Amino acid sequence: MTGSARIAFAGWGWRYPERSEWAVRGVDLVVEPGERVAVVGPSGAGKSTLLRAVAAVLPDEPDATDDTAAEVEGTLLVDGADPRDARGRVGLVMQDPEAHTVMSRIGDDVAFGCENTGVPRDETWERVRSALEVVGLDLPLDRSTAELSGGQRQRLALAGVLAMRPGALVLDEPCANLDPAGVEQVHDAVHALLEATGATLLVVEHRIGTWLDLVDRLVLLEPGGGVVADGAPAAVLAEHGDALTAAGVWVPGAEPARGSARTGRDSPDDIVRLDPVLPRTVLLEAVGLGTARGRGRGGRRVGTGIDLAVRGGSVTAVTGPNGVGKSTLGLTLAGLLRPADGVLRATPALAGQAGPSPHAWTSRALAARVGTVFQDPEHQFVARTVRDELAAGPRALGQDDVDGRVGELLDAFRLAPLADADPFTLSGGEQRRLAIAAVVAARPPVVVLDEPTSGQDRATWESVVRHLGALADAGTAIVAITHDRDLVRALDADEVVLTATGAAPAPIGGAR
Repeated sequence: MTGSARIAFAGWGWRYPERSEWAVRGVDLVVEPGERVAVVGPSGAGKSTLLRAVAAVLPDEPDATDDTAAEVEGTLLVDGADPRDARGRVGLVMQDPEAHTVMSRIGDDVAFGCENTGVPRDETWERVRSALEVVGLDLPLDRSTAELSGGQRQRLALAGVLAMRPGALVLDEPCANLDPAGVEQVHDAVHALLEATGATLLVVEHRIGTWLDLVDRLVLLEPGGGVVADGAPAAVLAEHGDALTAAGVWVPGAEPARGSARTGRDSPDDIVRLDPVLPRTVLLEAVGLGTARGRGRGGRRVGTGIDLAVRGGSVTAVTGPNGVGKSTLGLTLAGLLRPADGVLRATPALAGQAGPSPHAWTSRALAARVGTVFQDPEHQFVARTVRDELAAGPRALGQDDVDGRVGELLDAFRLAPLADADPFTLSGGEQRRLAIAAVVAARPPVVVLDEPTSGQDRATWESVVRHLGALADAGTAIVAITHDRDLVRALDADEVVLTATGAAPAPIGGAR
């Protein structure tokens, strides 16, 4: 460790390849060594781009001779040098923890960075054990990384960064997919690192309340407009609170109304219209269901004794701590994983002539009946533009008026300005909205979503929740894997709490 790092932007901007709009532009910002700065702003303001630039992991190199290439303007320096020459000084944890996982075993994954920067072997493993303890990941060093939940992977990613002891810690929504206990552990781990090393902190989080006790400054970005507010958190919140709320920031004390997002009537537009299903008709039924993470003999059992029914026109929220198999249950309900034991049965109202076992359906039969949004939405993208991604499902199923439906979805999910963009260049929040819209496009009777509100600012959160409520009102069965208590309440969800030994309804009043 050679001290904390200095980060300086001067008139800096970045435009992704084949995009007419700049992801971020005109940024003037200096973060002095040891400062702790939170960057906030609406989804799509360029916050993630800013952090990736500091860590020198933007995917494309500018080329002045190619007008379709990425474009950069202004300067960005880390300790007075190009970020590409200061990579060892910056530790980055991104929205997608799986992007950090490079080794098959936990210990090796945390040690990877140290081993590649010449840290002595004995010291490397001391750092590995210490980092895992700090982030609360009490697992054997030889545990397979493939067996970890999304929340556990996020803590693993943070441990890898902690072991490197960088001069700057750059965090892109590190708590987006964590349960409350995991959020507290990551918060405390970051605090411990900062206190021990004095590292500079740059953190992006829509729900900024998590970090207010750790940061010295609050910086507001707006799309295409650079920095519009910068100062002590209390002063910025007092002076710009209304502007922050309007920009989609989750300002403490100004959370969205806890009322229902269910209207009790069909949405007036066509985005949710589907063949009628009688309200509360059982479409999927699990009895004594066991689930396993991974396929074949190498799969690890993560769920057992699960009983639940998925009904048309209802919202089922699957909650519980990280690591108990919520995502695995979602993939099993969606027919993408075979049940480890017990029964998962599709009723005739859903299965028709396809048979009662979703995992045995053809891909076409499954796509027509169950839509799935993965925890990492970029894993499901198949097209080169947002517009084509929305059209892919309906076209594959031979549905009518695909172009009209795509236009409605672009507007409904605030994606119209990005219609011709590459899905892989979108922000994490934009990618998640695209994944939801792409599933909705095919009008399946059942939709399974893993953390559907992750990465959303306040405005886009309200938009997503409103459309999910409209889908349920129109007869769609919604299954949401979530840690978002506001989502559970707003959708009047039937909450199922998953534990290591089974699943049980939430206590009366627990979801309200």
